[in-house]
Amino acid sequence: MLTFIADTIDAVTQRIGTFASWLTLALVLLVAADVGLRYVFNLSFVAVREVEWHLYALIFLLGAAYTLKHDAHVRVDVIFQYFGPRTRALINVLGTLLFLLPGCWLLIKTSINFVQYAYMIGETSPDPGGLPLRWLIKAAIPFGFGLVALQGVAFLIRNLLILITPPSATERPE
Repeated sequence: MLTFIADTIDAVTQRIGTFASWLTLALVLLVAADVGLRYVFNLSFVAVREVEWHLYALIFLLGAAYTLKHDAHVRVDVIFQYFGPRTRALINVLGTLLFLLPGCWLLIKTSINFVQYAYMIGETSPDPGGLPLRWLIKAAIPFGFGLVALQGVAFLIRNLLILITPPSATERPE
């Protein structure tokens, strides 16, 4: 059952990460078009630049859970690399419970008020020609960290399974 839950979370994260990778292509094309318009035709649009940073924010926020899923996040591996699988799993469980999940909870909790306030006042871009509905991009903050927390649950499950599974005869003792 735990493996099914972790696999389901991984599948959701994989799809959202794939979507984020397509956003990266869209961002590259948009920036290229923006630069071309600016230098060739001397045209510049505030809304285009705002869409660029909105896409960048979405790539970061939607890609963070994908990065955790693939264990490609930043970690100090100076000592970690020398530990066996069970010790690594224990460190991952403690790190997830003490830092990752509480950190996500804190960011989600504080950013929801940020989004609600932007929605209530009808916040728009302060720049003429900018984008409306500023709350929408701000809503990506709790959503993105919710995805990281969800992937953190899958990460926690997988590491707990390593800890509760008896070591095999071929595994060296730690």
